[in-house]
Amino acid sequence: MCYRRVMFAMSDPSGRFPFEAISGALGRDPPPRLSGDDRRGLAAWFDVSGLAFACLSAAGREIAALAGAAYGEVSVDRRLASFWFGWTLRPEGWSTPAAWDPLAGDYPCGDGWVRLHTNAPRHRQAALDVLGTPAERAAVAAALLHWSGEAIEEAVAAAGGCAAAMRSEAAWALHPQGQAVAREPLIAWSQPLPACAGGAAPTAGRPLGGLRVLDLTRVLAGPVATRFLAAYGADVLRIDPPDWDEPGVAPDVSVGKRCAGLDLTRQPDRAVFTALLSRADVLVHGYRPGALSGLGFSEDERRALNPRLIDVTLNAYGWTGPLAGRRGFDSLLQMSAGFAHTGMIREGADRPAPLPVQALDHATGYLMAAAVIRAVGVLRCGGPALSARLSLARTAALLAEAALRERPAPFAPETIADLDEAHEATDWGPARRLRFPVNLPGVEARFDRPATRLRSSPAAWTEETG
Repeated sequence: MCYRRVMFAMSDPSGRFPFEAISGALGRDPPPRLSGDDRRGLAAWFDVSGLAFACLSAAGREIAALAGAAYGEVSVDRRLASFWFGWTLRPEGWSTPAAWDPLAGDYPCGDGWVRLHTNAPRHRQAALDVLGTPAERAAVAAALLHWSGEAIEEAVAAAGGCAAAMRSEAAWALHPQGQAVAREPLIAWSQPLPACAGGAAPTAGRPLGGLRVLDLTRVLAGPVATRFLAAYGADVLRIDPPDWDEPGVAPDVSVGKRCAGLDLTRQPDRAVFTALLSRADVLVHGYRPGALSGLGFSEDERRALNPRLIDVTLNAYGWTGPLAGRRGFDSLLQMSAGFAHTGMIREGADRPAPLPVQALDHATGYLMAAAVIRAVGVLRCGGPALSARLSLARTAALLAEAALRERPAPFAPETIADLDEAHEATDWGPARRLRFPVNLPGVEARFDRPATRLRSSPAAWTEETG
């Protein structure tokens, strides 16, 4: 299937975030100037808070269109939007596990710095196998001094792991992958977007009520996308393989969803997945290019099984170029694309200084949610079933255009007033969650289920579970 490019304008050098870029990618007219105090923000040399505000505004705009409301009725709290780019859950009497494996992080290497991402056991083992060291941070650090950044990045990737050498923005702009990504659209659509508005929402106040969303995503962008969809009524069913876990992340992103487990290498589980897919309205996935095809669920096969399926996917390093199939995460893209290097230089630091949050993950997640909702509107007004592709690397290129001359003044610290009044009975214990940053009169954003452990529900749609 051919994915078409949507052209858009970049930001001006002042650092004010380019709302026009996101609107254009969604086939919308540029919005009126949105309100928000852009003198304050998260501590970064790039307009991370502008990115948060823009992406959540875009997703809110699509909800408004689906609900038949005017865009001007949507309000987004810029401060809360920025906070939602971090962790939203506040445990009461318990704590979430550490988000990072003890070996993960930034290390000096022979010609600079490299980051290892070792949260998944197989990624951890791949790095250790390449380095030939025990699972001890000091041993890993000593071994890396004998490697160049690019060499260890390539070797770990070839072994099935995840690593990224720190590059400057200029070096990334000259890198074949950086150049390839710069030519890609922010959202690549399978067909031109029609002009129809979106049709009536099926449930008053819950524009995505009854929408069946099959979620095959992991840390972190995809789960952020489906969390947003769940807030507006979507029936989100997340599927994980038997050996996958993300204990530091699941309490934050599983809210509103049901989480099941399937092993798609086993025929009985493949049959269950086929049945789920045939009845899904939306598939959101983050498998590397070719991975689903290798399991017998290529794009053409998915379309044949379910012609009305909305199919939205992402990857890390982009869809063209020499690194298009590489495993990756937000923290690695921040090293590859120059954010950590720019932060280090501008702060006068002696080590990488990345963004204060996983901004590429969160931004891409809300853009994915906006793309899903846009496609739902197209389908409801008689248009085609659309597919869309996004990537962390392309979102990184968008953010790179919004460099700031100076860091913004910090937001006021979080207070109890920033939290929902209701307590959430998660599978780990009671908690409260940050108030939702998007508001649209007459449309309720709420989570019908508390956060839950992975593989805690049957692999079936809600109406099938009784």
